[in-house]
Amino acid sequence: MRPLGIDVTVTAGDAARGQEAAARAEAESVRARVSFGIAGGLAPGLATGTLLLPHAVKTAGGEVFKADEVLRDALAGALREAGLFFAEGELLGLDQMVMTRADKETLFAQSGASAVDTESLFVAHAAARTRSPFLVLRAISDPAEITLPPATSVGLDEHGRPAVLPVLLSLLKNPGQLPGLIRAARDARLALTALEAARDAAATVFSNPPTIG
Repeated sequence: MRPLGIDVTVTAGDAARGQEAAARAEAESVRARVSFGIAGGLAPGLATGTLLLPHAVKTAGGEVFKADEVLRDALAGALREAGLFFAEGELLGLDQMVMTRADKETLFAQSGASAVDTESLFVAHAAARTRSPFLVLRAISDPAEITLPPATSVGLDEHGRPAVLPVLLSLLKNPGQLPGLIRAARDARLALTALEAARDAAATVFSNPPTIG
């Protein structure tokens, strides 16, 4: 992505790393900030691999950070031109993963957000503090109807690679989660495949960005 002038930081779903990365990025001069990755579904009917291009990121307390509409509209057009479907709505930012179907249902009822992740809120905060535009592009990995096995909360290391030892230790403690873990890995691959297609569409936007700010 560097030929397009894009610096990438991998946080691998870790809220602490996401907060640290956003804080470091505040010191850098940028045209825009982008939160790119996977998310958990909250709205019923959002299948695995569904792309999400939200209008805003919101906190559990109801504070709303609006995505830059010029950038968002440009990316929406690029996705449509590429034949890629995407959902909209809002994204809920939390500091921990939402693991169970019951918790997802509760959060959807409370917030009305389409999906949830642990990183986009830090990007939104950094953008607000530096008065820079931001954008969110995510793909649903675990739909609202799915309860994740405990091992998924330790599934990635700081580089975004599978954290084999923590996952094995979790499986030793609870072997019954293996089928759910296999499904979660498959769903994550589907989400990442969707993001790859979206990345190519996004490249057309960032290689010739609209006037923003």
